[in-house]
Amino acid sequence: MDKKVHELLNQQINKELYSAYLYLDISNYFEDAGLDGFANWYMIQAQEERDHAMLFYKYLQNESMKVTLEAIDKPDKVITCHMDALKAGLEHEKYVTSLINDIYGAAYDVRDFRTMQFLDWFVKEQGEEETNANDMITKMELFGSDPKSLYMLNQELAARVYSAPSLVL
Repeated sequence: MDKKVHELLNQQINKELYSAYLYLDISNYFEDAGLDGFANWYMIQAQEERDHAMLFYKYLQNESMKVTLEAIDKPDKVITCHMDALKAGLEHEKYVTSLINDIYGAAYDVRDFRTMQFLDWFVKEQGEEETNANDMITKMELFGSDPKSLYMLNQELAARVYSAPSLVL
């Protein structure tokens, strides 16, 4: 495996674990605000991100590449209202999309088709993540200022259950 591709894949493990920390922090914000449905939604997001990190971890191991774990930064988003939390989620998903695109580009440059195929799932996943984050913002803009509607949205988000990624390594 190309050295740059290896480094980027290894760094992505840390970025995915940071994502989990960020979503745990957002879940905590919503729990404190009494919105357990929103808290549930972000708790599941955190689980997804931990699983994404493990997919990168396992891919590198399967390719007989060394995995080096680094410190995970503390979440740095300042959340003062519900919309701040949702916008932080969207902003972060766009950032992760750019990271995946960078790894894909590096793999493409060296004709690392196996890594590109591995990343195809993440490219699709990031499209879904950005759509979900955008939808949350739209729903909050439409319904968030009305307590009854916010309650119904919270109930909708409380119904989300975790589903492990179906990517086969």
